[in-house]
Amino acid sequence: MLNRRQLWALLLLTLMWGVNWPMMKLSLQETTPLFFRASTMFVGACFLLVFVARRGDRVRPQGREWLTIALLGLPNVLGWHTLSIFGVQELASGRAAILGFTMPIFTVLIGAAFFRERITRRVLLAVVCAGAAIGLLLWHELQSLSGRPVGVAWMACAAASWALGTVMFRRAHFELTPMVVVTWMLLLGSGVVASLAFALEPLPQPGLFSGVMWGSLVYGGLINYGIAQVIWFGMARQLPPATSAMSIMAIPLVGILSATVIVGEVPHWQDWFAMVFVMMAIASVLLPGRSTRPEAGVSMHSAQ
Repeated sequence: MLNRRQLWALLLLTLMWGVNWPMMKLSLQETTPLFFRASTMFVGACFLLVFVARRGDRVRPQGREWLTIALLGLPNVLGWHTLSIFGVQELASGRAAILGFTMPIFTVLIGAAFFRERITRRVLLAVVCAGAAIGLLLWHELQSLSGRPVGVAWMACAAASWALGTVMFRRAHFELTPMVVVTWMLLLGSGVVASLAFALEPLPQPGLFSGVMWGSLVYGGLINYGIAQVIWFGMARQLPPATSAMSIMAIPLVGILSATVIVGEVPHWQDWFAMVFVMMAIASVLLPGRSTRPEAGVSMHSAQ
């Protein structure tokens, strides 16, 4: 049972990560996707580096820890964060959030395919529900004259990449704390993404950014990648699996509702039905049964 402090922290975390989806969409009105990702990741990583150093954690990786961090960063940072920002660029932010949070279903499928984890009826139900959600959103994009079906592909690949990173993170062995590992993944990843941004995108002109744009950048760096990560790692070990699952299910819902206010997106009926299907899928793989553990681990270390 959560105490009052944990409950408020979980509520705040869900709101932070949910609202971040339309905030990303807002940022892309004035800047390019790779520049946005690189800058916010770098700011968040610096914030976390100062935090773990002041907390007294061992900050500097040693020997093979560098290789472990680099390998984990490929799907967790370069895969999820890069592909998902292209998905947000193409889709409504609430729709992108729904697709992104099919991650737990991809996690159990990867576990079954590569690590011989058991496929249960609940997993099959989750796959069917996730497939229905993706089909609904893809159908709407194809129906619309201005639809962007490629955005659905970006987000599906991003969710699969996040799932692969989650599986790898759970099976990795290192003496550094998980927060330090995530900090270095973000710091190194921001350098790679920045290089891609300078090579592939026009140079940004920060002098022309509006106050809203600067606010969204600060939100992405300090709130999404910084404070929210501190809250999550501070309570992740204390959360019951059912509570973690409920939080994950609520994030895309918050994304849809807040997008209406922040960027003026109006959800269609396909979005609401897809949201229901995704929530059913997440519940199938994450909520524990009567005598079983959750089908998939909950990993939110790189949620946005």
